[in-house]
Amino acid sequence: MDGAAASSTNVTKQDLNRYGYFVNEILTKVHELENQVSEVEQFYNSTDVQVNSKDKGREKHLAGTKKPLQGSSSRESTVSEEMQELMRQFSTMLHEITQHKWAWPFMEPVDVEGLELYDYYEVIDKPMDFSTIKRKMDARDGSGYKNVREIYSDVRLIFKNAMKYNDKKHEIHVMAKALLEKFEKKWLQLLPKVDKAERGILKEKEAHVQLDTQLAQEATYANMARELNFALCEVDMDLKNLKAMVIEKCRKLSSQEKVALGAALTKLSPENLMKALQIVSENNPSFQSDAEVVNLDIDAQSDYTLWRLNIFVKSALESQGRTTKGTIVNHNDNIEDRRNNTKRRRAL
Repeated sequence: MDGAAASSTNVTKQDLNRYGYFVNEILTKVHELENQVSEVEQFYNSTDVQVNSKDKGREKHLAGTKKPLQGSSSRESTVSEEMQELMRQFSTMLHEITQHKWAWPFMEPVDVEGLELYDYYEVIDKPMDFSTIKRKMDARDGSGYKNVREIYSDVRLIFKNAMKYNDKKHEIHVMAKALLEKFEKKWLQLLPKVDKAERGILKEKEAHVQLDTQLAQEATYANMARELNFALCEVDMDLKNLKAMVIEKCRKLSSQEKVALGAALTKLSPENLMKALQIVSENNPSFQSDAEVVNLDIDAQSDYTLWRLNIFVKSALESQGRTTKGTIVNHNDNIEDRRNNTKRRRAL
């Protein structure tokens, strides 16, 4: 608060310190809110999220937060169809292997007791056979295979177990080796399609992870925007309370001071007169500061408006005086502005 304002009020040094504390507190809060608003705006500017402004742009709401990725349903359908086709082709390949004349020893679990293979479980860590594979392929309780590669691994395990347990010259070893080679050749033919389908699945997983991350960010910043709205409303309220406290300490302008203020207004330059009228319109929405003829009733203005006008007019006239002394005035310039200003002065 400047000297002119301080001398025109009943404000004590203690009041000034108290006001200063409130102003600093509000400024600190505003600075923090500016940083948060900047962060929220930066997020929304960097994404394609549609937002609606509300309450003078202070709060941003998400439009359709739970939105699917563009084209995701069609891609998922394509990937699903590819996997189904892979499973069909793999089942055909598996059927051809199991129909081979040498496949019979591997169709059911090894009869360890019947064949008196007492060391079998010491040699073989994970027994496997085609009936177990078929049961897992048909499972609908979640215990089945998740992809074709898991089935491929178990088919190889059948033959690898037989070759590991039986000597190379043993007929079971020879049969297993022959079937494994036949199976691997068929698998190599299918492998490019498997790779393609797996890449599609990986892309879908990455897309879903990206979507989940984006939705989480949108929810976070939407909440932040709502909280900022409440915080800004609190700052508005703090400013209004501070304004009320200051106005309460200000004495009213005397009738003589009001007359002097009205006379001083007519001495303002066109630019400063417009600024003075804008001060009135800020606290009096019905007042038209840009009208050709302005009727300003000094007595109808609030004490707050009058004090703002009084301080501004004194400062403006002092500045005009300094400018006039140091500048040669061209009387041919801004003739229209002076005419408009004269009309406003008459109304004042």
